[in-house]
Amino acid sequence: MTVQDTEFDLLIVGGGINGAGIARDAAGRGVKTALIDQGDFGGATSSASTKLIHGGLRYLEYYSFRLVRESLREREVVLRLAPYLVAPLRFVMPHVNSLRPAWMIRIGLWLYDTMGGRRILPGSEGVRLKGKGFGAGLKPELARGFSYFDARVDDARLVIVNLKSAEQHGAHLLPRTRLMAAWREHGHWHARLENALTGEQSEITARVLLNAAGPWVKDVIERSETEVAARARLVKGSHIVVPRVHQGEHAYILQNTDKRVIFIIPYQESWSLIGTTDIVIETMSQAETISEEETRYLLAAVNRYLVKPLGECDVVWSFSGVRALYDDGKGDPAAITRDYTLVVDDRDGVAQLALFGGKLTTYRKLAETVLDKLSPWLDYRRAAWTDGEALPGGDFDPARLDAEVERLYTRYPELPRGLLKDMFHRHGLAVAAILGDARTLDDLGRDFGGGLFQCEAGYFIRSEWAMAADDILWRRSKTGLRMSAAQRQDFAIWFADSRATHQ
Repeated sequence: MTVQDTEFDLLIVGGGINGAGIARDAAGRGVKTALIDQGDFGGATSSASTKLIHGGLRYLEYYSFRLVRESLREREVVLRLAPYLVAPLRFVMPHVNSLRPAWMIRIGLWLYDTMGGRRILPGSEGVRLKGKGFGAGLKPELARGFSYFDARVDDARLVIVNLKSAEQHGAHLLPRTRLMAAWREHGHWHARLENALTGEQSEITARVLLNAAGPWVKDVIERSETEVAARARLVKGSHIVVPRVHQGEHAYILQNTDKRVIFIIPYQESWSLIGTTDIVIETMSQAETISEEETRYLLAAVNRYLVKPLGECDVVWSFSGVRALYDDGKGDPAAITRDYTLVVDDRDGVAQLALFGGKLTTYRKLAETVLDKLSPWLDYRRAAWTDGEALPGGDFDPARLDAEVERLYTRYPELPRGLLKDMFHRHGLAVAAILGDARTLDDLGRDFGGGLFQCEAGYFIRSEWAMAADDILWRRSKTGLRMSAAQRQDFAIWFADSRATHQ
């Protein structure tokens, strides 16, 4: 049966983290769900974040208490649902009294500790910055600071495992599929779709149209018969990756002179991730790459703190993402709310919901809120459920993470431990199905470099909708960062040949 033969209850446009979370929740409630994305799943904003599951400490200064409270509660939930993807991360904030007084930071951290019903992560504390400890890599005059915990995440993989769960619950998922037009007819939405690779067009019907297109939310509004006011404001955030700037597993949160904060986060063992910027843009073409001005801004911000300054020549990778935030009229991009806004257009009993804003951290709760909002038009076989079912590969106690990795080492004693650990943190318990009965590296197929082997690349193609080499190198895995340009090119050639063979 094809999607054209099915009358769907819900058509979701946008396969980023919000669309993925909504598809999972809806399918699990018995809603016939289809999801499309014009590109790769998680290929835009949702793979270009700061890779954090966090409450948003700086949002307290903007009195966004509801958003911070919800984010802190969801931080605890996501830590449980995918413990192989989401890990606790200590942040150290060097104190600079001329930027924020110590009493203000202490109050903010006390609120941060208490607002979300914290159970898993330790609380905040004052720390001394000494040498190779919490002050590693920092200028010696920075003597005191504060410590608190949030969590890190592989954002692109969080999208994929949510979609895998959605598919397991019956959702139909169509990457590289554009919405060309949508119109109301005979009590349903009719949508004309186009395969972005072949140009082939098709038409499907659904009772409800959900616009979760992120930066393209306005485009979807314009392609459908709707009266939703397109009040989206595009805010670009860019990051740079440099060789590791400090020892230790803690991250830094640095106060900048413009009252924003900049993160330095340990990334893929050998590098540091630095971000982010906040720039209002008018078109998506402005977000294709980081600008020289943004690079200089990030370097200047961290160099105020680092004993060994960084230069543009140290940047090994960069990426930019765009949030479609609800335009609340505030001029400062940093002050625009990161909370989500839901706008429903109901005409003749046929509804469209447009989603603005949202954070990676709150995607699951956002999905519940969306389905609550759509309850007049959709029938559910069960109540909210996603906080109690682990994401694929994550069905184990987070306290047993190290034990599960050790068990993998025992099962595959002849494979490199570093490779096994990396694969476990991509797939969790599902890694055993990928490795199968392999004993040696030769059993994994071709070695593409960077820790990527043919057996895993094939799995990404068969089971995770990878349709281009970059889908694997930079999103399904981050192995492209460890490869040379020649290795990436060789993999792209293999990928094209492999796709052609199986089409």
